[in-house]
Amino acid sequence: MTGEVSIFGVFVPLLFALAVVALILNHLLARLLAAMGAYRLFHNRPIVDVTCFLVILWLLSWAYSLKDVA
Repeated sequence: MTGEVSIFGVFVPLLFALAVVALILNHLLARLLAAMGAYRLFHNRPIVDVTCFLVILWLLSWAYSLKDVA
């Protein structure tokens, strides 16, 4: 797993690029959960949002690391 990725010729840290993707996916997931009314099941919505963001970020970094193994 390299530490940087080139986006239009600009090198950015890989974790930052994955975090931006995770943030977008987390926003979409939050809208889906709100539309379904799933937030009623949880006491503290911000903790659920942060946890979902961290899980998505972990899954993205894990999936990216699998790309380097194969």
